[in-house]
Amino acid sequence: MAGDFSHIARRCERAVVTAYRELREQGSADFSAFGACTALYRIHHPESSVNEARRLVAEWIDHHVVRGDSGPTDGCDCD
Repeated sequence: MAGDFSHIARRCERAVVTAYRELREQGSADFSAFGACTALYRIHHPESSVNEARRLVAEWIDHHVVRGDSGPTDGCDCD
């Protein structure tokens, strides 16, 4: 599951994808890793609702981990 995520522009997106991959590599279940990453996103964006955080985290995991796409994603407006 290792990979170079330096191409991910948003720090929160890079943090979420990296955390998800590392948690899964260490044996965490998918749902547990997803929940931890949702919490991580909300630390970066406390103004975000839980549903918004879940949607973005799911989108980023699907984009970067499941599909292995390296292109940009929609998401938050931060750097």
